[in-house]
Amino acid sequence: MTLRTSSITARRGPFTTLNVMWARLWNVRDRFITWWTALGKLTGDGLLYFSAAGFSLGLGWTSLQPAQWQWGYLTVGPYLLIGAVAFIVGRRVLRREHLVRVILLGAVLIGAVFVPLGLETHWRQLHGGHGDAQPEVGVIERSGKLLSKGQDPYRVYVKHGHLVNEIPGLPAFESFFPYFPLMGVFGLPAADTHQSKGLTDARIIMTLMTLFASGWALALLRLSKQQKLRVAQVLLALPTGALFLSTGGDDMPILALLLLGVAALQRRQTNLAGISFGLAAAMKLTAWPMAAGALLVVRNPEGRSTWRRLLLWVGAIVVVTTVPFVYKAPAAFMSNVFAFPLGFAGVASPAASALPGHVLTTWFPALGHVLAPLAFLIGGYFATKYVHRHWPLTLSQLLAILSVVFTVMICVATATRVGYVIYPLNFALWAAVTQDHKGARAGTRESVTLDGLGVLVDLERPVDARRAGLGDGDADLPVETVVASLLKE
Repeated sequence: MTLRTSSITARRGPFTTLNVMWARLWNVRDRFITWWTALGKLTGDGLLYFSAAGFSLGLGWTSLQPAQWQWGYLTVGPYLLIGAVAFIVGRRVLRREHLVRVILLGAVLIGAVFVPLGLETHWRQLHGGHGDAQPEVGVIERSGKLLSKGQDPYRVYVKHGHLVNEIPGLPAFESFFPYFPLMGVFGLPAADTHQSKGLTDARIIMTLMTLFASGWALALLRLSKQQKLRVAQVLLALPTGALFLSTGGDDMPILALLLLGVAALQRRQTNLAGISFGLAAAMKLTAWPMAAGALLVVRNPEGRSTWRRLLLWVGAIVVVTTVPFVYKAPAAFMSNVFAFPLGFAGVASPAASALPGHVLTTWFPALGHVLAPLAFLIGGYFATKYVHRHWPLTLSQLLAILSVVFTVMICVATATRVGYVIYPLNFALWAAVTQDHKGARAGTRESVTLDGLGVLVDLERPVDARRAGLGDGDADLPVETVVASLLKE
């Protein structure tokens, strides 16, 4: 049995130094995974919750947005308390350790999502629907009101460098609706209700959708209980999910639908995958890379590609929900959905975080029209080369590619917020946990997962054949114990 890093060697030639640096980084990664695995599951959870508490405190101290700093201060206590409980309980040998972890996860959801979300929606309702939320919440609710009256949510656009139909009394960026029409559905409950006590706040509707879709996905995913819990932690309980659900999580239902699509791909249920990716793509542009990539790996139970059926589902949902609005006001639609999010509308966006792409285009404005296309061409070349060398792709490989693609896109985009990092983080985790020997390519060499640690095995070797047949009970053992027992054989 050989760790992947053991196969990394420095090649001769001009890239030798780069290969050596990559090998060292990979070695650090393996050491970290070994250290993390040796901690124990509850102790690892405690570290995650303590880290979340530190993040919350820092956010409360530094953020200038009321919704964010309120969430930060509200969640420091719950994260610290539940992290301490996890540490204390983790020092004991428990027969039902997983049950304890699930209970603590539920407690984190209450303290970091439900309570802050309830308080912030109530405070917003007391303030007349203003403040105590990210700007996108108001944008989605206004679009819902327009849709409920049969009106077009794409009203503002840029003409000859001037903003047309700007909403008075609001910042210019809040006049835009930078989503596809289906996102406005989350604003419909708030359209004609004024005495709702905040219960129709768009965040509550998006949170319910996120919980429903992610719960369905976790039930379908062919993962161990420990892997499912980790996916739920990152998606919902840690600041990578809880912060966005409480303050303005328009990306959360997108991620939940994408996870449901991933589960459907793993189960080889093309119709469910098409519907999930279609709904996500009909809401926001960030779902399109996953929907496109799924065409490369979708299979039926017999192993044949069903990309045409997937494309039909996604295309039908997007076309039916989008074309009427494009036909009615094509210029406004393009300004809202594409020009504004990509930073080409000439209006300052709150999503413009100090990331490399934004900083470079601020210093050298001419790069604004070159940087993204150049990154697309270079990245497209390397991605195509990787796909060609590893064809046919596995689901895990696709998710890993998308994680890298999103990271590059976030770094080079002229107007993007650092919060979009939740996409590559989740994709990277999903790539790790779906790296299962049952889903690997046909052949004698397969990639299996041992407690989250990728191990390269050769099924022609007796020891590796024994590893591939391990049951869930063996997979729950510490990695050192399993490896030692296998080496003895």
